[in-house]
Amino acid sequence: MYAGHYVEQHPDRAAFVMASTGVVVTHAELEARANRLAHALRDHGLVAGDHYSIFMENNDRYLESCGAGERAGLYYTCINSYLTAEEVAYIVDNSDSQVLITSPAKREVALAAAKDCPKLTRILVVDEPGGADDDRVRDFVEATGGFPDTPIADEQLDTPMLYSSGTTGRPKGIARPLPVQPPGEMMPLFQFLTGLWHYREDMIYL
Repeated sequence: MYAGHYVEQHPDRAAFVMASTGVVVTHAELEARANRLAHALRDHGLVAGDHYSIFMENNDRYLESCGAGERAGLYYTCINSYLTAEEVAYIVDNSDSQVLITSPAKREVALAAAKDCPKLTRILVVDEPGGADDDRVRDFVEATGGFPDTPIADEQLDTPMLYSSGTTGRPKGIARPLPVQPPGEMMPLFQFLTGLWHYREDMIYL
């Protein structure tokens, strides 16, 4: 996802368009947002190899929520937005997530899940409506807005920690060990996929 080339060469080109709302986010905007979140996660104490989770529907904050981890050497787990509070709590706790990012649409389920996640120290809600009785809750934009939009000093590549369906009734996390390298360098897996799927500049994905 890290796209330094596009930021430098095409800062005003659309990185993505939300079909449901028409919102357009450019490469420069996406880069700045992801960097701010990476700084915020570092400031909260997360270091390379730590973990956070994302539980929300598709929205214009989703990609930056992933991109911050890819810049900061953090594992992140994208949780299916249709899961119950109990299922969400299991994944958040099992993954040792310290931060959970969610949305107003999933806020109720996320806060119910958080009650069973003692390792969770921060909950970032996009457009936080207020009124939470959990002092870990913060508004996503307010929590990240004061940080620089430039890269963190110790950028390091990382990737999602996916969960399998499992064979014992519980999903199992799959954390891939990664080489220490900057996020601008492509991992062997993505080099393979680039050749397989013929990624190229100006390609549009739906």
